[in-house]
Amino acid sequence: MRSDNQSFLGDPPKDFILLGVSDRPWLELPLFVVLLVSYVLAMLGNIAIILVSRLDPQLHSPMYVFLSHLSFLDLCYTTTTVPQMLVNMGSSKKTISYGGCTVQYAIFHWLGCTECIILAAMALDRYVAICEPLRYAVIMHRPLCQQLVMVAWLSGFCNSLVQVVLTVQLPFCGRQSLNNFFCEVPAMIKLSCADTAVNDATLAVLVAFFVLVPLALILLSYGFIARAVLKMRSSKGRRKAFGTCSSHLVVVCFFYLPAIYMYLQPPSGYSQEQGKFISLFYSIITPTLNPFIYTLRNRDVKGALRRLLSRIWRPCRR
Repeated sequence: MRSDNQSFLGDPPKDFILLGVSDRPWLELPLFVVLLVSYVLAMLGNIAIILVSRLDPQLHSPMYVFLSHLSFLDLCYTTTTVPQMLVNMGSSKKTISYGGCTVQYAIFHWLGCTECIILAAMALDRYVAICEPLRYAVIMHRPLCQQLVMVAWLSGFCNSLVQVVLTVQLPFCGRQSLNNFFCEVPAMIKLSCADTAVNDATLAVLVAFFVLVPLALILLSYGFIARAVLKMRSSKGRRKAFGTCSSHLVVVCFFYLPAIYMYLQPPSGYSQEQGKFISLFYSIITPTLNPFIYTLRNRDVKGALRRLLSRIWRPCRR
């Protein structure tokens, strides 16, 4: 009998039920439409940013190297979660396999932490461009940009690996219902029937490092940038600096504020009802808005998009 109980406690479930808004069936159709439209817009917008950053010679500066990686992250971010959400909302079977769930939260956390570092690297780039313009090409050289991008991807992967190793060891005692739209580490910790103090502490420490440290660097960079912009005599220079920096700050706010709410509190104590809608915001709404924020506030990107579209349409007119 004891061995049966141990097996019951130790064996993971074959699949999980993602509840989403199953308690509000009237919300499923409108939410399905919103997710589908947002996903299509996110794909088109981020692919456009990647294409213009790679193809237009005027966008080969470090800022657009980081921006293309941010867009690629957002593409992967949405593709990790949204297709599964659309399938679940379009059918009565709202399940995901244990393996699929593990892969989903592993990739989700990898991409999320990588994005934190990329946003900090973009703030560093703006600081050097505005506060040290004469030394910009010397400081922000291509090898340094590649190293920063590599550090972002590797550090995000290491964080995800630690979280996965700790989370897969959690017993669930037959519990299968996740009150979320997709698999996420806080929701998995909340579902567990074991003592999760180690998981809570590890998640808090790693998130503090990957969220608060980059955020502090971003705020510090923009403090110096604001001081430099206020000293500019040219109103045109101030407007250009404000245009590029304000786009980045808006993206930072959309990404960091929900992440701070979700991850800088013990997962065993947070409200899953609020948490699942906040997760929905930063997993689909933020990646959808990012390309439009950068395009609308950035003349260089708008000009590159016009040049790309004219190159595409020119052969069609002949």
